[in-house]
Amino acid sequence: MSRTHRPRLGLPGWVFVPAALGALFVVLPLLAMLTRVDWTQFPELVTSESSRAALLLSLRTSAASTVLCVLFGVPMAVVLARTEFRGQSVLRSLVLLPLVLPPVVGGIALLYTFGRRGLLGHTLDVLGLQVAFTTTAVVLAQTFVALPFLVVSLEGALRTGGQRYEEVAATLGARPTTVFLRVTLPLVLPGLASGAVLAFARALGEFGATITFAGSLQGVTRTLPLEIYLQRETDPQAAVALSLVLVVVATLVITVTRRSRTAL
Repeated sequence: MSRTHRPRLGLPGWVFVPAALGALFVVLPLLAMLTRVDWTQFPELVTSESSRAALLLSLRTSAASTVLCVLFGVPMAVVLARTEFRGQSVLRSLVLLPLVLPPVVGGIALLYTFGRRGLLGHTLDVLGLQVAFTTTAVVLAQTFVALPFLVVSLEGALRTGGQRYEEVAATLGARPTTVFLRVTLPLVLPGLASGAVLAFARALGEFGATITFAGSLQGVTRTLPLEIYLQRETDPQAAVALSLVLVVVATLVITVTRRSRTAL
């Protein structure tokens, strides 16, 4: 009995040329940066007090902003993916606006909202709460620019997964909250994990909104990207070394998350 062989699917040969050029465009600058690192001074450059403070602050604030992105982004993505209402397209555009806005514009918007003379900042200041130019401002700035990444990723996962399992659960008498917690979230968990890591990575590299809304005070608001920018003017070797640290941390986060997503 002859065995039926499925034809092997192949790609056009020309596809590999632009693919290789694109990969080279991304990898070559990283390799160029490696050639400029003074490896004999590398440990000293990345373990200085200011460098360690900036790295720890970046990790803390990025983790906090990721938590906020999950708390706000999951409900937003569910509403956008599972409901229809007038003005929904406008709302989606506004939610995704930070993806295309220059981060410094986001920083200005946050400053006029939470600053001392801002829309809400004046009331907060009367209550003795100051947001601008504090660590809280760093978290808010990172959340503002990172939130759309989680919403986009999760909304796409929700639309791809469909609603058939949720409809079955509702037919069997499950309450909306039970359906959401027991059916919807487990089904889109890989998309949620992917969105969360994108949000964390974006928050980790945030610069423009942070320096505009939070300033650059060592140990309080000076994150690693801000430290790199300042060191670039005074100590280029330190700036390159810290840039490499940021690349390594971001790579580790993405790698761990991709493995977790594969396991799920």
